[in-house]
Amino acid sequence: MPGGPLFEFDRVTVTGSSGVRLSNIELAVPSSGVTALVGPSGSGKSTLLRLCNRLELPTSGTISYRGQPMNDIDPLSLRRQVGMVFQKPVLFAGTVRDNLAEADGVLDDDAYRAVLKRVALGEGFLERPADELSGGEAQRACLARALVASPTALLMDEPTSSLDGAAAHRLEGLAQQLAGEGIPVVWVSHDLDQVTRIADHVVVVIGGAIAYTGTAATAGGSSDPRVLEFLAGENDAG
Repeated sequence: MPGGPLFEFDRVTVTGSSGVRLSNIELAVPSSGVTALVGPSGSGKSTLLRLCNRLELPTSGTISYRGQPMNDIDPLSLRRQVGMVFQKPVLFAGTVRDNLAEADGVLDDDAYRAVLKRVALGEGFLERPADELSGGEAQRACLARALVASPTALLMDEPTSSLDGAAAHRLEGLAQQLAGEGIPVVWVSHDLDQVTRIADHVVVVIGGAIAYTGTAATAGGSSDPRVLEFLAGENDAG
């Protein structure tokens, strides 16, 4: 893989009170473009994503970030390098500026406005109370907060699931733009149409295991019946 993988999982297993959530994962996530993690509900894709910045820890096995074992990286340093945007936007009390300052309080307002512009929010949003933002605006403000820390990669956990079509497409475009600027994005999605639109690489997770890696276009040619059943179910649902 040119430049080496972004994340590399070596025999990673995660167990919890409900049993095995991920089993013996072997995976190299590309260091460019948008990588989509897809699979049935409860398959382990969000757990896999959370492992990428140590919001969860493996029960066994090792994970590397850009060739460096995660155990050797300070968690706070890692999370500044690997930003995350969650399914439901969570903003702190106060203004949008206050939220951006939580990520980096050294930057001036011009720098904050530049980041807001990057996520398609006007400079007037700097003074807006966070609790007055719409769902789409709040999600973009969360993305701006992640970008203020100048991450080298971005994790997004079903970030458009509660947004309307226009807001969702806007966020998809921003993710593609960031990937084009050299910030790889790992995006969890349940929407295969969305994956077809935005993903350069696709990982299908089924039953806590990797069932397919490749592109959305070639997933239908998989020889794994679990992948074909998943794709057929998603297509029927849509």
